[in-house]
Amino acid sequence: MQNYSILWADDEIDLLKPHILFLKNKGYAVTPVNSGADALEKVEQEKYDLVFLDEMMPGMTGLETLQQIKQMRPNLPVVMITKSEEEHIMEEAIGSKIADYLIKPLNPNQILLSVKKILDNKRLVTERTNLGYQQDFRNLSMQYNDRIDFEEWADIYKRLIFWELELDGAQDRSMVEVFNMQKSEANATFCKFVVDNYEDWLNDPKADKPLMSHQLMRKKVFPLVEQNNPLFFILVDNLRYDQWKVIEPVLTEFFAVEEESSYYSILPTTTAFARNAIFSGMLPSEMEKNHPDLWVNDENDEEGLNNNEDQFLKRQIERSRLNIRSSYNKILNINQGKQLVDNFSNLMQNDLNVIVYNFVDMLSHARTDMAMIKELAPDEAAYRSITRSWFNHSPLLELVRKIAEKGGRLIITTDHGMIRVQKPAKIVGYRETNTNLRYKQGKNLGFDENHLFVCRKPERFFLPRINVSTAYVFTMEDYFFAYPNNYNYYVNYYRDTFQHGGVSLEEMVIPFVYMRAK
Repeated sequence: MQNYSILWADDEIDLLKPHILFLKNKGYAVTPVNSGADALEKVEQEKYDLVFLDEMMPGMTGLETLQQIKQMRPNLPVVMITKSEEEHIMEEAIGSKIADYLIKPLNPNQILLSVKKILDNKRLVTERTNLGYQQDFRNLSMQYNDRIDFEEWADIYKRLIFWELELDGAQDRSMVEVFNMQKSEANATFCKFVVDNYEDWLNDPKADKPLMSHQLMRKKVFPLVEQNNPLFFILVDNLRYDQWKVIEPVLTEFFAVEEESSYYSILPTTTAFARNAIFSGMLPSEMEKNHPDLWVNDENDEEGLNNNEDQFLKRQIERSRLNIRSSYNKILNINQGKQLVDNFSNLMQNDLNVIVYNFVDMLSHARTDMAMIKELAPDEAAYRSITRSWFNHSPLLELVRKIAEKGGRLIITTDHGMIRVQKPAKIVGYRETNTNLRYKQGKNLGFDENHLFVCRKPERFFLPRINVSTAYVFTMEDYFFAYPNNYNYYVNYYRDTFQHGGVSLEEMVIPFVYMRAK
Protein backbone atom coordinates (compact mmCIF):
# COMPACT_ATOMS: atom_id res chain seq x y z
CA MET A 1 0.00 0.00 0.00
CA GLN A 2 1.18 3.52 -0.78
CA ASN A 3 2.28 5.58 2.25
CA TYR A 4 -0.38 8.26 2.57
CA SER A 5 -0.04 11.36 4.76
CA ILE A 6 -3.08 12.72 6.65
CA LEU A 7 -3.45 16.06 8.47
CA TRP A 8 -6.04 16.06 11.29
CA ALA A 9 -7.19 19.41 12.76
CA ASP A 10 -9.38 19.39 15.91
CA ASP A 11 -9.32 21.55 19.06
CA GLU A 12 -9.88 18.33 21.08
CA ILE A 13 -7.18 16.41 19.25
CA ASP A 14 -6.00 14.61 22.42
CA LEU A 15 -9.38 12.85 22.65
CA LEU A 16 -8.82 11.48 19.14
CA LYS A 17 -5.56 9.65 19.95
CA PRO A 18 -7.19 6.17 19.73
CA HIS A 19 -8.42 6.98 16.19
CA ILE A 20 -5.04 8.40 15.17
CA LEU A 21 -3.27 5.32 16.54
CA PHE A 22 -5.76 3.10 14.66
CA LEU A 23 -4.92 4.83 11.36
CA LYS A 24 -1.17 4.64 12.06
CA ASN A 25 -1.49 0.89 12.66
CA LYS A 26 -3.17 0.66 9.24
CA GLY A 27 -0.09 2.25 7.65
CA TYR A 28 -1.19 5.90 7.37
CA ALA A 29 1.02 8.79 8.58
CA VAL A 30 -1.12 11.20 10.67
CA THR A 31 -0.13 14.74 11.71
CA PRO A 32 -2.39 16.17 14.52
CA VAL A 33 -2.95 19.94 14.99
CA ASN A 34 -5.20 21.92 17.41
CA SER A 35 -6.59 24.72 15.23
CA GLY A 36 -7.52 25.94 11.78
CA ALA A 37 -4.57 28.36 11.77
CA ASP A 38 -2.13 25.50 12.52
CA ALA A 39 -3.76 23.45 9.77
CA LEU A 40 -3.24 26.24 7.21
CA GLU A 41 0.40 26.60 8.25
CA LYS A 42 0.99 22.86 7.81
CA VAL A 43 -0.81 22.75 4.43
CA GLU A 44 1.39 25.60 3.21
CA GLN A 45 4.61 23.93 4.40
CA GLU A 46 4.01 20.21 3.83
CA LYS A 47 2.40 17.87 1.31
CA TYR A 48 -0.66 15.95 2.50
CA ASP A 49 -2.94 13.47 0.76
CA LEU A 50 -5.98 14.14 2.95
CA VAL A 51 -7.19 16.57 5.65
CA PHE A 52 -9.64 15.78 8.48
CA LEU A 53 -11.15 19.07 9.65
CA ASP A 54 -13.34 19.64 12.71
CA GLU A 55 -16.08 22.15 11.97
CA MET A 56 -16.56 23.53 15.54
CA MET A 57 -13.14 24.99 16.43
CA PRO A 58 -12.57 28.24 18.38
CA GLY A 59 -11.05 31.09 16.39
CA MET A 60 -11.12 30.03 12.77
CA THR A 61 -14.03 27.61 12.16
CA GLY A 62 -13.75 24.50 10.05
CA LEU A 63 -15.69 26.06 7.18
CA GLU A 64 -13.44 29.15 7.18
CA THR A 65 -10.35 26.92 7.26
CA LEU A 66 -11.80 24.80 4.44
CA GLN A 67 -12.23 27.85 2.16
CA GLN A 68 -8.60 28.89 2.66
CA ILE A 69 -7.29 25.32 2.16
CA LYS A 70 -9.21 25.14 -1.15
CA GLN A 71 -7.62 28.42 -2.27
CA MET A 72 -4.14 27.11 -1.42
CA ARG A 73 -4.60 23.48 -2.57
CA PRO A 74 -7.77 23.17 -4.73
CA ASN A 75 -7.28 19.43 -5.29
CA LEU A 76 -6.47 18.43 -1.69
CA PRO A 77 -9.39 16.28 -0.40
CA VAL A 78 -10.92 17.49 2.88
CA VAL A 79 -13.22 15.50 5.17
CA MET A 80 -15.43 17.70 7.38
CA ILE A 81 -16.14 16.35 10.89
CA THR A 82 -18.86 17.90 13.07
CA LYS A 83 -21.08 17.30 16.08
CA SER A 84 -23.80 19.36 14.42
CA GLU A 85 -26.40 17.83 12.14
CA GLU A 86 -27.70 21.19 10.97
CA GLU A 87 -28.58 21.07 7.29
CA HIS A 88 -27.13 24.48 6.38
CA ILE A 89 -23.67 23.41 7.64
CA MET A 90 -23.81 20.23 5.55
CA GLU A 91 -24.90 22.19 2.47
CA GLU A 92 -22.16 24.81 2.91
CA ALA A 93 -19.52 22.10 3.35
CA ILE A 94 -20.74 20.14 0.31
CA GLY A 95 -20.88 23.38 -1.71
CA SER A 96 -17.23 23.95 -0.80
CA LYS A 97 -16.36 20.63 -2.50
CA ILE A 98 -15.55 18.49 0.53
CA ALA A 99 -14.60 14.87 -0.14
CA ASP A 100 -16.71 13.46 2.72
CA TYR A 101 -18.78 14.50 5.76
CA LEU A 102 -18.61 12.63 9.12
CA ILE A 103 -20.71 13.26 12.24
CA LYS A 104 -19.36 12.69 15.77
CA PRO A 105 -19.13 10.43 17.69
CA LEU A 106 -16.76 8.72 15.25
CA ASN A 107 -15.97 5.04 15.10
CA PRO A 108 -12.70 3.63 13.66
CA ASN A 109 -14.31 1.73 10.75
CA GLN A 110 -16.24 4.84 9.71
CA ILE A 111 -12.95 6.77 9.52
CA LEU A 112 -11.16 3.94 7.68
CA LEU A 113 -13.98 3.67 5.13
CA SER A 114 -13.75 7.41 4.43
CA VAL A 115 -9.95 7.22 4.01
CA LYS A 116 -10.11 4.20 1.68
CA LYS A 117 -12.96 5.71 -0.33
CA ILE A 118 -10.87 8.81 -0.99
CA LEU A 119 -7.26 7.58 -1.11
CA ASP A 120 -7.51 3.93 -2.15
CA ASN A 121 -10.55 4.22 -4.39
CA LYS A 122 -8.73 3.92 -7.72
CA ARG A 123 -6.55 1.01 -6.59
CA LEU A 124 -9.52 -0.92 -5.14
CA VAL A 125 -11.71 -0.22 -8.17
CA THR A 126 -8.88 -1.30 -10.52
CA GLU A 127 -8.36 -4.56 -8.64
CA ARG A 128 -12.09 -5.30 -8.63
CA THR A 129 -12.45 -4.34 -12.33
CA ASN A 130 -9.53 -6.52 -13.44
CA LEU A 131 -10.86 -9.46 -11.42
CA GLY A 132 -14.40 -8.96 -12.75
CA TYR A 133 -13.20 -8.85 -16.37
CA GLN A 134 -11.02 -11.95 -15.87
CA GLN A 135 -14.10 -13.81 -14.60
CA ASP A 136 -16.24 -12.66 -17.55
CA PHE A 137 -13.48 -13.19 -20.16
CA ARG A 138 -14.16 -16.93 -20.42
CA ASN A 139 -17.96 -16.46 -20.51
CA LEU A 140 -17.68 -13.97 -23.37
CA SER A 141 -15.30 -16.19 -25.37
CA MET A 142 -17.56 -19.21 -24.98
CA GLN A 143 -20.61 -17.19 -26.01
CA TYR A 144 -19.25 -15.68 -29.22
CA ASN A 145 -17.69 -18.95 -30.32
CA ASP A 146 -21.12 -20.62 -30.19
CA ARG A 147 -23.74 -20.33 -32.91
CA ILE A 148 -25.55 -17.19 -31.78
CA ASP A 149 -28.08 -14.78 -33.28
CA PHE A 150 -28.04 -11.03 -33.92
CA GLU A 151 -29.52 -10.22 -30.48
CA GLU A 152 -26.79 -12.16 -28.70
CA TRP A 153 -24.17 -10.40 -30.81
CA ALA A 154 -25.58 -7.03 -29.75
CA ASP A 155 -25.47 -8.22 -26.13
CA ILE A 156 -21.83 -9.32 -26.49
CA TYR A 157 -20.87 -5.98 -27.99
CA LYS A 158 -22.54 -4.10 -25.12
CA ARG A 159 -20.73 -6.26 -22.55
CA LEU A 160 -17.42 -5.62 -24.31
CA ILE A 161 -18.13 -1.88 -24.22
CA PHE A 162 -18.99 -2.14 -20.51
CA TRP A 163 -15.59 -3.69 -19.77
CA GLU A 164 -13.79 -1.29 -22.11
CA LEU A 165 -15.21 1.68 -20.21
CA GLU A 166 -14.48 0.05 -16.85
CA LEU A 167 -10.87 -0.65 -17.85
CA ASP A 168 -10.53 2.94 -19.13
CA GLY A 169 -10.48 4.17 -15.55
CA ALA A 170 -8.15 1.49 -14.18
CA GLN A 171 -4.70 2.49 -12.94
CA ASP A 172 -3.25 -0.94 -13.73
CA ARG A 173 -3.33 -1.35 -17.54
CA SER A 174 -2.35 -5.04 -17.49
CA MET A 175 -5.79 -6.26 -18.65
CA VAL A 176 -6.19 -3.71 -21.45
CA GLU A 177 -4.03 -5.67 -23.89
CA VAL A 178 -5.96 -8.87 -23.10
CA PHE A 179 -9.24 -7.00 -23.64
CA ASN A 180 -8.11 -5.56 -27.01
CA MET A 181 -7.21 -9.07 -28.19
CA GLN A 182 -10.62 -10.40 -27.12
CA LYS A 183 -12.47 -7.52 -28.78
CA SER A 184 -10.52 -8.12 -31.99
CA GLU A 185 -11.32 -11.85 -31.88
CA ALA A 186 -15.00 -11.12 -31.26
CA ASN A 187 -15.03 -8.73 -34.22
CA ALA A 188 -13.51 -11.34 -36.54
CA THR A 189 -16.18 -13.86 -35.49
CA PHE A 190 -18.95 -11.25 -35.87
CA CYS A 191 -17.78 -10.48 -39.42
CA LYS A 192 -18.12 -14.17 -40.36
CA PHE A 193 -21.63 -14.09 -38.86
CA VAL A 194 -22.56 -11.10 -41.07
CA VAL A 195 -21.08 -12.77 -44.19
CA ASP A 196 -23.19 -15.87 -43.48
CA ASN A 197 -26.45 -14.02 -42.79
CA TYR A 198 -26.59 -10.54 -44.34
CA GLU A 199 -28.04 -11.59 -47.70
CA ASP A 200 -30.79 -13.62 -45.99
CA TRP A 201 -31.71 -10.69 -43.74
CA LEU A 202 -32.54 -8.65 -46.85
CA ASN A 203 -34.07 -11.38 -49.04
CA ASP A 204 -35.61 -14.15 -46.92
CA PRO A 205 -38.94 -13.16 -45.29
CA LYS A 206 -38.61 -16.05 -42.82
CA ALA A 207 -35.04 -15.28 -41.76
CA ASP A 208 -34.37 -14.39 -38.14
CA LYS A 209 -33.18 -10.82 -38.70
CA PRO A 210 -32.38 -7.64 -36.80
CA LEU A 211 -34.10 -4.30 -37.17
CA MET A 212 -32.16 -2.44 -39.88
CA SER A 213 -31.73 1.14 -41.10
CA HIS A 214 -34.62 1.22 -43.58
CA GLN A 215 -37.09 -0.05 -40.94
CA LEU A 216 -36.10 2.33 -38.13
CA MET A 217 -38.63 5.14 -38.64
CA ARG A 218 -41.57 2.87 -39.39
CA LYS A 219 -40.99 0.36 -36.58
CA LYS A 220 -39.38 2.43 -33.81
CA VAL A 221 -40.08 6.13 -34.33
CA PHE A 222 -43.50 6.57 -35.93
CA PRO A 223 -45.26 4.43 -33.25
CA LEU A 224 -43.98 6.91 -30.62
CA VAL A 225 -45.37 9.99 -32.37
CA GLU A 226 -48.33 11.53 -30.53
CA GLN A 227 -50.26 14.63 -31.53
CA ASN A 228 -49.65 17.63 -29.24
CA ASN A 229 -46.82 15.79 -27.42
CA PRO A 230 -43.60 16.70 -29.29
CA LEU A 231 -41.10 13.94 -30.03
CA PHE A 232 -37.50 14.98 -30.81
CA PHE A 233 -35.57 12.50 -32.98
CA ILE A 234 -31.87 13.43 -32.79
CA LEU A 235 -29.49 11.53 -35.05
CA VAL A 236 -25.83 12.17 -34.20
CA ASP A 237 -23.84 11.03 -37.21
CA ASN A 238 -21.25 8.34 -36.46
CA LEU A 239 -22.19 7.96 -32.78
CA ARG A 240 -20.91 4.57 -31.64
CA TYR A 241 -22.42 2.69 -28.71
CA ASP A 242 -19.41 3.49 -26.48
CA GLN A 243 -19.76 7.19 -27.25
CA TRP A 244 -23.44 7.04 -26.32
CA LYS A 245 -22.45 5.51 -22.96
CA VAL A 246 -20.10 8.42 -22.13
CA ILE A 247 -22.76 11.08 -22.83
CA GLU A 248 -25.55 9.07 -21.18
CA PRO A 249 -24.77 10.33 -17.63
CA VAL A 250 -25.20 13.93 -18.82
CA LEU A 251 -28.58 13.22 -20.41
CA THR A 252 -29.92 11.17 -17.50
CA GLU A 253 -29.66 14.27 -15.30
CA PHE A 254 -32.70 15.52 -17.25
CA PHE A 255 -34.28 12.40 -18.75
CA ALA A 256 -35.35 8.93 -17.67
CA VAL A 257 -34.37 6.25 -20.19
CA GLU A 258 -37.50 4.38 -21.30
CA GLU A 259 -35.73 2.14 -23.80
CA GLU A 260 -32.09 1.51 -24.63
CA SER A 261 -31.70 -0.92 -27.52
CA SER A 262 -29.69 -1.31 -30.69
CA TYR A 263 -30.28 -1.86 -34.38
CA TYR A 264 -28.07 -2.83 -37.33
CA SER A 265 -26.83 -0.46 -40.01
CA ILE A 266 -27.16 -1.62 -43.61
CA LEU A 267 -24.08 -1.95 -45.82
CA PRO A 268 -22.22 0.13 -46.78
CA THR A 269 -22.13 1.66 -43.29
CA THR A 270 -21.91 5.18 -44.69
CA THR A 271 -23.99 8.33 -44.42
CA ALA A 272 -25.05 8.18 -48.06
CA PHE A 273 -26.52 4.69 -47.83
CA ALA A 274 -27.48 4.13 -44.18
CA ARG A 275 -28.90 7.57 -43.38
CA ASN A 276 -30.83 7.89 -46.65
CA ALA A 277 -32.26 4.42 -45.88
CA ILE A 278 -33.45 5.66 -42.48
CA PHE A 279 -35.27 8.70 -43.84
CA SER A 280 -36.65 7.10 -46.99
CA GLY A 281 -37.68 3.84 -45.32
CA MET A 282 -36.15 2.03 -48.30
CA LEU A 283 -33.00 0.19 -49.27
CA PRO A 284 -30.65 1.96 -51.73
CA SER A 285 -31.77 0.24 -54.96
CA GLU A 286 -35.42 0.87 -53.95
CA MET A 287 -34.63 4.57 -53.47
CA GLU A 288 -32.98 4.67 -56.88
CA LYS A 289 -36.04 3.05 -58.48
CA ASN A 290 -38.84 4.84 -56.58
CA HIS A 291 -37.23 8.25 -56.07
CA PRO A 292 -34.94 8.85 -59.07
CA ASP A 293 -35.33 12.61 -58.56
CA LEU A 294 -33.87 12.35 -55.01
CA TRP A 295 -31.30 9.56 -55.29
CA VAL A 296 -27.73 10.67 -56.12
CA ASN A 297 -25.39 8.06 -57.61
CA ASP A 298 -22.08 9.94 -57.48
CA GLU A 299 -20.57 8.34 -54.37
CA ASN A 300 -17.58 10.68 -54.35
CA ASP A 301 -19.90 13.68 -53.98
CA GLU A 302 -20.18 13.35 -50.18
CA GLU A 303 -22.19 16.56 -49.76
CA GLY A 304 -24.68 15.98 -52.56
CA LEU A 305 -25.51 12.45 -51.48
CA ASN A 306 -27.47 13.55 -48.41
CA ASN A 307 -29.03 16.77 -49.64
CA ASN A 308 -32.50 15.23 -49.98
CA GLU A 309 -33.02 13.67 -46.55
CA ASP A 310 -35.83 16.09 -45.72
CA GLN A 311 -37.71 15.10 -48.90
CA PHE A 312 -37.12 11.38 -48.29
CA LEU A 313 -38.55 11.82 -44.79
CA LYS A 314 -41.54 13.84 -46.01
CA ARG A 315 -42.44 11.15 -48.54
CA GLN A 316 -42.07 8.36 -45.95
CA ILE A 317 -44.40 10.23 -43.57
CA GLU A 318 -46.95 10.63 -46.39
CA ARG A 319 -46.58 6.98 -47.38
CA SER A 320 -47.24 5.96 -43.76
CA ARG A 321 -50.41 8.12 -43.78
CA LEU A 322 -49.30 10.01 -40.68
CA ASN A 323 -51.30 13.19 -40.21
CA ILE A 324 -48.64 15.06 -38.21
CA ARG A 325 -46.72 18.30 -38.13
CA SER A 326 -43.00 17.65 -38.54
CA SER A 327 -39.71 19.48 -39.02
CA TYR A 328 -36.28 18.52 -40.30
CA ASN A 329 -33.03 20.32 -39.39
CA LYS A 330 -29.44 19.42 -40.25
CA ILE A 331 -26.75 20.97 -38.04
CA LEU A 332 -23.32 21.27 -39.69
CA ASN A 333 -21.70 23.89 -37.44
CA ILE A 334 -22.06 25.61 -34.05
CA ASN A 335 -23.93 28.65 -35.44
CA GLN A 336 -26.64 26.44 -36.93
CA GLY A 337 -26.86 24.68 -33.55
CA LYS A 338 -27.39 28.01 -31.77
CA GLN A 339 -30.00 29.11 -34.29
CA LEU A 340 -31.93 25.89 -33.66
CA VAL A 341 -31.92 26.58 -29.90
CA ASP A 342 -33.17 30.14 -30.58
CA ASN A 343 -35.96 28.65 -32.70
CA PHE A 344 -36.99 26.16 -29.98
CA SER A 345 -40.47 27.59 -29.34
CA ASN A 346 -41.39 26.92 -32.99
CA LEU A 347 -40.20 23.31 -32.70
CA MET A 348 -42.60 22.76 -29.79
CA GLN A 349 -45.49 23.31 -32.24
CA ASN A 350 -44.57 20.08 -34.10
CA ASP A 351 -45.45 16.47 -33.34
CA LEU A 352 -42.10 15.21 -34.68
CA ASN A 353 -38.83 17.14 -34.89
CA VAL A 354 -36.00 15.38 -36.74
CA ILE A 355 -32.54 16.83 -36.11
CA VAL A 356 -29.34 15.55 -37.72
CA TYR A 357 -26.12 16.50 -35.93
CA ASN A 358 -23.04 16.03 -38.09
CA PHE A 359 -20.40 16.79 -35.45
CA VAL A 360 -18.95 13.31 -34.85
CA ASP A 361 -18.59 12.71 -38.58
CA MET A 362 -16.79 16.04 -39.04
CA LEU A 363 -14.44 15.14 -36.20
CA SER A 364 -13.59 11.74 -37.68
CA HIS A 365 -12.78 13.27 -41.07
CA ALA A 366 -10.81 16.08 -39.44
CA ARG A 367 -8.93 13.46 -37.45
CA THR A 368 -7.85 11.77 -40.66
CA ASP A 369 -6.71 14.98 -42.30
CA MET A 370 -5.34 17.04 -39.43
CA ALA A 371 -2.31 16.12 -37.35
CA MET A 372 -3.64 18.11 -34.39
CA ILE A 373 -6.87 16.08 -34.12
CA LYS A 374 -4.90 12.87 -34.57
CA GLU A 375 -2.73 13.93 -31.62
CA LEU A 376 -5.82 14.71 -29.52
CA ALA A 377 -7.51 11.39 -30.30
CA PRO A 378 -4.82 8.70 -30.57
CA ASP A 379 -7.15 5.91 -29.39
CA GLU A 380 -10.74 5.01 -28.52
CA ALA A 381 -10.53 6.35 -24.96
CA ALA A 382 -9.34 9.76 -26.14
CA TYR A 383 -11.97 9.78 -28.90
CA ARG A 384 -14.71 9.13 -26.34
CA SER A 385 -13.28 11.91 -24.19
CA ILE A 386 -13.43 14.41 -27.08
CA THR A 387 -17.03 13.38 -27.82
CA ARG A 388 -18.03 13.91 -24.18
CA SER A 389 -16.22 17.27 -24.04
CA TRP A 390 -17.91 18.44 -27.26
CA PHE A 391 -21.35 17.38 -26.00
CA ASN A 392 -20.86 19.16 -22.65
CA HIS A 393 -20.12 22.46 -24.45
CA SER A 394 -22.39 22.13 -27.49
CA PRO A 395 -25.69 23.79 -28.42
CA LEU A 396 -27.05 20.23 -28.53
CA LEU A 397 -26.87 20.01 -24.73
CA GLU A 398 -28.65 23.37 -24.50
CA LEU A 399 -31.34 22.01 -26.81
CA VAL A 400 -31.93 18.81 -24.80
CA ARG A 401 -32.13 20.88 -21.60
CA LYS A 402 -34.92 22.93 -23.17
CA ILE A 403 -36.69 19.74 -24.27
CA ALA A 404 -36.49 18.46 -20.68
CA GLU A 405 -37.77 21.76 -19.23
CA LYS A 406 -40.86 21.48 -21.44
CA GLY A 407 -41.43 17.86 -20.43
CA GLY A 408 -40.60 16.65 -23.94
CA ARG A 409 -39.61 13.25 -25.28
CA LEU A 410 -36.29 12.46 -26.93
CA ILE A 411 -34.76 9.79 -29.17
CA ILE A 412 -30.98 9.64 -29.55
CA THR A 413 -29.59 7.42 -32.29
CA THR A 414 -27.19 7.35 -35.23
CA ASP A 415 -26.89 6.04 -38.79
CA HIS A 416 -23.68 3.99 -38.39
CA GLY A 417 -20.57 3.75 -36.25
CA MET A 418 -16.87 3.69 -37.14
CA ILE A 419 -13.72 1.72 -36.39
CA ARG A 420 -10.08 2.61 -35.88
CA VAL A 421 -8.34 0.97 -38.85
CA GLN A 422 -4.96 -0.74 -38.50
CA LYS A 423 -4.33 -3.18 -41.36
CA PRO A 424 -4.17 -2.43 -45.11
CA ALA A 425 -5.81 -4.52 -47.81
CA LYS A 426 -4.54 -3.95 -51.36
CA ILE A 427 -7.06 -3.15 -54.09
CA VAL A 428 -6.80 -2.08 -57.74
CA GLY A 429 -9.60 -0.13 -59.41
CA TYR A 430 -10.45 2.28 -62.21
CA ARG A 431 -10.27 6.05 -61.75
CA GLU A 432 -14.04 6.27 -61.12
CA THR A 433 -13.87 3.87 -58.13
CA ASN A 434 -15.16 5.59 -54.98
CA THR A 435 -12.69 6.94 -52.42
CA ASN A 436 -14.09 5.39 -49.20
CA LEU A 437 -11.43 3.36 -47.35
CA ARG A 438 -13.78 0.70 -45.94
CA TYR A 439 -15.72 -0.26 -49.08
CA LYS A 440 -15.22 -0.02 -52.82
CA GLN A 441 -17.77 -0.04 -55.59
CA GLY A 442 -16.79 -0.34 -59.23
CA LYS A 443 -16.06 -2.62 -62.18
CA ASN A 444 -13.14 -5.01 -62.62
CA LEU A 445 -11.79 -4.44 -59.12
CA GLY A 446 -8.63 -6.38 -58.29
CA PHE A 447 -8.18 -7.64 -54.71
CA ASP A 448 -7.33 -10.58 -52.47
CA GLU A 449 -10.55 -11.82 -50.83
CA ASN A 450 -9.02 -12.36 -47.37
CA HIS A 451 -10.73 -10.19 -44.74
CA LEU A 452 -13.16 -8.87 -47.35
CA PHE A 453 -16.90 -9.32 -47.85
CA VAL A 454 -17.49 -9.45 -51.62
CA CYS A 455 -20.84 -8.67 -53.24
CA ARG A 456 -20.83 -9.56 -56.96
CA LYS A 457 -24.64 -9.37 -57.23
CA PRO A 458 -25.54 -5.89 -55.94
CA GLU A 459 -29.25 -6.61 -56.37
CA ARG A 460 -29.00 -9.22 -53.56
CA PHE A 461 -27.78 -6.44 -51.23
CA PHE A 462 -30.34 -3.99 -52.70
CA LEU A 463 -27.48 -1.79 -53.92
CA PRO A 464 -27.50 0.20 -57.19
CA ARG A 465 -25.69 -1.40 -60.10
CA ILE A 466 -23.90 1.39 -61.98
CA ASN A 467 -22.45 -0.93 -64.64
CA VAL A 468 -23.10 -4.52 -65.74
CA SER A 469 -19.92 -5.66 -63.95
CA THR A 470 -20.35 -3.50 -60.83
CA ALA A 471 -19.28 -5.20 -57.58
CA TYR A 472 -19.15 -4.00 -53.98
CA VAL A 473 -16.31 -5.00 -51.70
CA PHE A 474 -16.36 -4.35 -47.94
CA THR A 475 -13.41 -4.52 -45.57
CA MET A 476 -13.98 -6.38 -42.32
CA GLU A 477 -12.54 -6.08 -38.81
CA ASP A 478 -9.97 -3.23 -38.71
CA TYR A 479 -8.78 -3.42 -42.35
CA PHE A 480 -8.76 -0.52 -44.81
CA PHE A 481 -8.20 -0.35 -48.56
CA ALA A 482 -4.88 0.91 -49.95
CA TYR A 483 -3.78 1.23 -53.58
CA PRO A 484 -0.47 -0.39 -54.61
CA ASN A 485 0.96 2.87 -56.04
CA ASN A 486 2.50 5.00 -53.26
CA TYR A 487 1.43 2.17 -50.94
CA ASN A 488 3.65 2.86 -47.90
CA TYR A 489 2.79 6.57 -47.74
CA TYR A 490 -0.91 5.79 -48.06
CA VAL A 491 -0.80 3.11 -45.36
CA ASN A 492 1.11 5.29 -42.87
CA TYR A 493 -1.21 8.24 -43.52
CA TYR A 494 -4.46 6.36 -42.91
CA ARG A 495 -3.47 3.70 -40.38
CA ASP A 496 -4.84 4.45 -36.93
CA THR A 497 -7.63 6.71 -38.22
CA PHE A 498 -11.37 6.21 -37.68
CA GLN A 499 -13.25 5.08 -40.79
CA HIS A 500 -16.66 3.65 -41.68
CA GLY A 501 -18.31 1.83 -44.57
CA GLY A 502 -17.34 -1.76 -43.80
CA VAL A 503 -18.26 -4.63 -41.50
CA SER A 504 -17.54 -4.51 -37.77
CA LEU A 505 -19.37 -4.47 -34.46
CA GLU A 506 -18.52 -0.79 -34.07
CA GLU A 507 -19.99 0.20 -37.46
CA MET A 508 -23.06 -2.05 -37.58
CA VAL A 509 -24.41 -2.45 -34.02
CA ILE A 510 -25.60 1.01 -33.06
CA PRO A 511 -27.67 2.61 -30.28
CA PHE A 512 -31.33 3.58 -30.21
CA VAL A 513 -32.40 5.34 -27.00
CA TYR A 514 -35.86 6.69 -26.09
CA MET A 515 -36.16 9.04 -23.11
CA ARG A 516 -38.78 11.08 -21.26
CA ALA A 517 -38.11 14.24 -19.29
CA LYS A 518 -37.90 13.64 -15.55
